Amino acid sequence: MKLALVLPLALAAFVGVAHAEDSDKVRETTNAEADAFNARLYGATPGDKAYACFVRRYDAEHLARHPKQKVASMKLLISAEADKEDKRLHNSFRLGFRYRHRSGDFDSSGSCGSHAVLLSQGDEVRMGCGVDCEGGGIEVALSKDNKSAIVRLEQVRVWQNNKPDDEAEQSLVAGADDKIFRLDRTDTSECAGLVTDRKELAALRHK
Repeated sequence: MKLALVLPLALAAFVGVAHAEDSDKVRETTNAEADAFNARLYGATPGDKAYACFVRRYDAEHLARHPKQKVASMKLLISAEADKEDKRLHNSFRLGFRYRHRSGDFDSSGSCGSHAVLLSQGDEVRMGCGVDCEGGGIEVALSKDNKSAIVRLEQVRVWQNNKPDDEAEQSLVAGADDKIFRLDRTDTSECAGLVTDRKELAALRHK
């Protein structure tokens, strides 16, 4: 199968946003391009561990302009860890948000794999992140000044109040105003609430 077809299918497996007619406008990143994206994402070339936190709390004025938006606030934590066996950097994500008209905290998490270059978007690099067992996922890009993460989704499996069971399991589905989120880079302590492992929480707070 040609690479031009493989990459859109790979992205579709993550977030379901690729289209057949765009197959000639997407290509896989080179190792150098992926490394450059990771350096922009984490603010420097990642070592054995690295974190990046992005947050957005939508104010009343924004929500008034987007009456169909379901999300009131969102946090994104991207983590990198070097694997001692394959010597490669592995990225993962944790997403937390609150709905506009529903109570409770919702979260999702998974691994981030492929990077792709969208030729039709000025060679924009996006990283695909997915939830296990066909749970959908997100695409993550960066603003030109690296101060914001651009999150795109079609559907992603989420859990309420960090309860990974069938009863709590739901999905955040993109609506008219819930397909693209621009989150601002901030101190990693803002994303501490997304971490449940004590050792990782300690490492995050020392970044």
